[in-house]
Amino acid sequence: MRITQATLEHLDLLTPLFVKYREFYGSLAYPDSSRAFLEKRLRRKESVIYLALPDDDDNKLLGFCQLYPSFSSLSLKRVWILNDIYVAEDARRQLVADNLMRTAKKMAKETQAVRMRVSTSSDNEIAQKTYESIGFRADTEFKNYVLPISEEL
Repeated sequence: MRITQATLEHLDLLTPLFVKYREFYGSLAYPDSSRAFLEKRLRRKESVIYLALPDDDDNKLLGFCQLYPSFSSLSLKRVWILNDIYVAEDARRQLVADNLMRTAKKMAKETQAVRMRVSTSSDNEIAQKTYESIGFRADTEFKNYVLPISEEL
């Protein structure tokens, strides 16, 4: 398999798997909105998306990961948030996620990031084991909170 950074030319290949990823986490498909979302991220260079492709097929996507840049005020350095990672059902158990994360880790080092962050469902033990095998550690220093922002004022 080979890992490549996504460009606008990959949108038609990426969108269906991105939709499956959203559905996996309980979101509605919204293929047109999903494609537009990805297009904006790529056009504005607001994220980095890596694609896992078979060595011999440019038209099949094995998996993807999407990272967003952030910063740490305490370390005065860049942080990368591994926000999305998904492997096609027929490509699981082929180390696709491992290869995607190793590429992301290499990019983080090349951009002098102080760390990468990732979150997953508390019951997704397979993902947790995969993250730990790459070197991620559970955060015991900080407790994370979420503040939902609704349209109501």
